Amino acid sequence: MVQRLSEAVPIERCEVLAYEVPTDAQEADGTIEWDSTTLVVVELTAGGTRGLGYTYADASAASLIRRSLTRALEGHDVMDVPARMRSFLRQVRNKGRPGLVAMALSAVDVALWDTKARLLDVPLVRLLGAARDAAPVYGSGGFTSYSIERLQAQLAGWVEQGIPRVKMKVGSHPEEDPTRVEAARRAIGPRAELFVDGNGAYAVPQALSLAERFAAHGVSWFEEPVSSDDLEGLHRLRARVPAGMAVAAGEYGDGGLYFRRMLEAGAVDVLQADATRCLGISGFLQTDALCDAFDVPLSAHCAPALHAHVACAARRLVHIEYFHDHVRLERMLFDGVASVRHGALAPDLSRPGLGLELKRADAARYEVGAPS
Repeated sequence: MVQRLSEAVPIERCEVLAYEVPTDAQEADGTIEWDSTTLVVVELTAGGTRGLGYTYADASAASLIRRSLTRALEGHDVMDVPARMRSFLRQVRNKGRPGLVAMALSAVDVALWDTKARLLDVPLVRLLGAARDAAPVYGSGGFTSYSIERLQAQLAGWVEQGIPRVKMKVGSHPEEDPTRVEAARRAIGPRAELFVDGNGAYAVPQALSLAERFAAHGVSWFEEPVSSDDLEGLHRLRARVPAGMAVAAGEYGDGGLYFRRMLEAGAVDVLQADATRCLGISGFLQTDALCDAFDVPLSAHCAPALHAHVACAARRLVHIEYFHDHVRLERMLFDGVASVRHGALAPDLSRPGLGLELKRADAARYEVGAPS
């Protein structure tokens, strides 16, 4: 039975699980290396309906949710998402909201929205209100740990699938970056857009020098050329990089104040936000409103299956990051993951909420703490 908006629906149960999935190869960017990705999944049951949310965070986020947030969920109305989040933000004051706490809150917020939409039997984008039918994507990977051959094959593969923009990592070995960028351009041809992501690996003078060399190969996006905490450095770079190259950052943002400071500093041409980090669907929409106020485009960072609906509701959105690790993991662990068509993700309007279902049997082998 479809729930009516006038009726309160108490949350009956909150379950939290963490899954650690090995990558398909050793991966690295400009500052770190990794060999696995951890997914923390929150499932809420209300009115006999189960919804889910998730974040990519350390497994300790699951413990934080169980210990600190579950009691503030059970018995409360799932339909009043702002009230639930307002309560949580007060509750975590002394735990330090940025980082891990914000990721935990993000997963809960997404689960609240998903459950609400399922109770109303509507796709989440219909509940939020659509600004577009489908959200453009860019293929993202090109890790610095890849050989030139693997880098070229991955980026070219996305272009062959009809994705007209791709991104590679730079910064581990700056002296090799121009050669790798040139090889990437050869592989994808002259028409596809080429993005690079430094993950904060460079200092300002080095980033400026490399920006000139990257521009020679048609690079149109320079993400985190310096640390995202260096707002002055980002602003200086934005003013001096070659024409046609956008400076982007924001993926670590945990809420409105973070993004407002970045926008007020004139630090980015395109702001990035991640609903698995910036307080979920609620935080992503708040960030979209800030981008609207500052007249700055918005790009969704990673987690494409989670972002598909809210990205189509965001007025300022330009694209979603179709990140290799998360694409692979989401297909492995969820039913209902949409496929890219014509370089864009369109939410499945035949399924309520996010349209995702956890493949519990398939996921069990990756559960943190499960017998090996």
